[in-house]
Amino acid sequence: MNDAAKRGAGHPSEGIYGVHAVREALERRAIDHVLVAEGQSSRRVQEVINRCRQAGISVRFAPRQALDRAAGTAHHQDVVAVCSAKAYVEVESLLAAPHPLLVALDGVEDPRNLGAVARAAVAAGADGLIIPERRAAGLTPAAAGASAGALEHVKVARVPNLVRVLVDLKRSNVWIYGFEPQATKTYLELDYRAACLLLFGGEGRGLHRLVREASDELARIPLHGPVESLNVAVAAGIVLFEAARQRAAEP
Repeated sequence: MNDAAKRGAGHPSEGIYGVHAVREALERRAIDHVLVAEGQSSRRVQEVINRCRQAGISVRFAPRQALDRAAGTAHHQDVVAVCSAKAYVEVESLLAAPHPLLVALDGVEDPRNLGAVARAAVAAGADGLIIPERRAAGLTPAAAGASAGALEHVKVARVPNLVRVLVDLKRSNVWIYGFEPQATKTYLELDYRAACLLLFGGEGRGLHRLVREASDELARIPLHGPVESLNVAVAAGIVLFEAARQRAAEP
């Protein structure tokens, strides 16, 4: 094992770096995604990319400076594996509760927001969280840190196609509630007592069109004064605790 691989194998931060170390990690660790330097043409790195694709692990191409930050060194051999803080589950396992309360995030890219949403979900008694594979934060140590330990107490499913999952959930009698500022209804007008999924969009962009169209109902959180929007974790917390209130009041 060369020097870079040795350092990568024992690096304490989020990134495992070096071609050999990453290959070993793909066999032994839960990997959130693999970063590959843009423009690299190494045969050995291409072999890592091929292994990732065979295993269904997301590969993200990024400037070399981004890999330097993730690895904590410039000696990463153009590849860094970002480890998952915990393993993902299948969507079906989120439906085990009689009337599951679920949360889905559409393109939330900041792992701190993901961690904060997970914390609110656990505190409100939600049964699981669904996130997309692409252009979204995953269960990295940064997300785990932002959750302040709550991530260990919630099931998280990561899916390649969020719209398809929403359609499948609707067939399983799960109501899909999407939240965006332009909606006519408010979040207080929805019934959260049945099986339902609360759907929140990414920072600054909100829900994608196809995701919005897959929703059964759209609702907003009324805002006052000059504030035009809320952080996704704050919005999720407000709606989650209204859902918890309704469920607690149910006879």
